[in-house]
Order: sequence, then structure tokens, then C-alpha cells
Amino acid sequence: MIHWLRSPEDPLPSARSALGPGSDAPGLVAVGGTPTPRRLTEAYAKGIFPWYSAGQPVLWWSPDPRMVLLTQEFKLSRSLRRTLQRFAANPDCQIRIDSSFRRVITECASSPRHGQSGTWIVPEMIDAYCDWHVQGCAHSFETWIDGELAGGLYGIGLGRNFFGESMFARRTDASKIALAALVCFCRQHAIPMVDCQQHTPHLASFGARDLPRAEFERRLSLNLGESAPRDWTYDASWWRHLLPSAAEEDAP
Repeated sequence: MIHWLRSPEDPLPSARSALGPGSDAPGLVAVGGTPTPRRLTEAYAKGIFPWYSAGQPVLWWSPDPRMVLLTQEFKLSRSLRRTLQRFAANPDCQIRIDSSFRRVITECASSPRHGQSGTWIVPEMIDAYCDWHVQGCAHSFETWIDGELAGGLYGIGLGRNFFGESMFARRTDASKIALAALVCFCRQHAIPMVDCQQHTPHLASFGARDLPRAEFERRLSLNLGESAPRDWTYDASWWRHLLPSAAEEDAP
């Protein structure tokens, strides 16, 4: 049975009430409401996220299994390692956090996810996440090259959880560089898990894997109890979490 949100005061049900595999919409938890920062905070804390298209009511989801990237399991290919080494050594290349949030989410809206056509990032969602960004919960990781925004991603930080939402690239590997920077940031701040929501081969190539919903909820709850990072800026020295030092590279 589908749960309808009739008023802003109606709470979202537990993610475990989501429709099952035999239904027309497996993982659907609820329908309706408005994606305000208050509602979004409630949803993400329960492991639920909005995903819908223009002309539809707001649809709230919690898939089972849930794809996550455990930050210590990030897979760095040789080609991406070389790209990061060049990027880190170039003074005209920079990672910024939250300097152009609205631009990042707008670029993501025009760049569908891998394997999908169209976008779920409708104008209502852009405004809601921008409001949430002002409150300090939504963040963008941005790849800047020669003074231009070349790619990036955005997501949500609650406790010691990061919920990845979408990414875009205007130059080769720019979104991958932003993802690698996110992993470095997470390792630096003891954030063990990035929620990737739904399974895609693209995310799996970076080491993301499926967790049963119950296990995802367990980890989510533990991490929500931890304090979120206070400073959302990127230090170039954090590339050390993925790139070995010259001494390490020369070691036998």
C-alpha cells in the first residue's frame, strides 16, 4: 500500500515499509509532500531520498539493496592516478568546495546520470537543495581548471555520512577528479561511507557495492550519531590519501 503525505506535518514512514520486489515500484516509500530542507533532513536521516520527474508528485525511495561506496574501498585506476598526479602538480588546477553550489546542481540537471535519459533534478529540487546548502547540509565538490569550472558533484553531509547525488563533467575526467577529492575529504574526516543510492556499473568501477537495506540503515544510524565536519574546505595535502609520496613510489 502506498503511503501518501497529506500535510507538511505527516511523518515519513520507515524505509522498511517500502514496496517490495514484486511491486510496480520496488523501493517506493511514500508519495507527496514538498522537498523542503526540513523534509529532506527527515528523509535522509531515515535512508530515504526523493526521485521524480517533472509533472509527477514527489516520490520518496529507499531501494534494497542500496549501493554505497565505502571510502576505504575506493578503486583508483592507473589512468585516473596519473590524471590526479598531473592535476595535483598543476598550480592552475584546484578543488573547491561550495564555491558555486547552484551552478554545480544546475549543470548536473543538464547531465543525466549514467544509463539514464532525462533528469530528476527539476527546478523545485534545485531550489530546495540550494536552500539546504545555505543551511550547511548540501555541498558541492568542484574541479576548477585554468579558472573555469570543469566538473563536479554535489551531495549531502549529515553526521559522518555523505550522500552523493549527481555529478557532471565539461572536461575529460573532471567529475572523476571531484569524486576522488570527495574520497580524500571523507578519509581525512573519518567519513566511512558515501551513499550512491542505486546500482550502476559506473559507480561499481570505483569500488561501490550493494548493501542490504538493513545493513545500510545500521551504518547510517551509527554515523548520524557522530559530529559532522565543521570546515568544508579542501586542502591539497589530502591528495596523500590516494597518491603515494615520491619516497613511497621509489620504495622497492
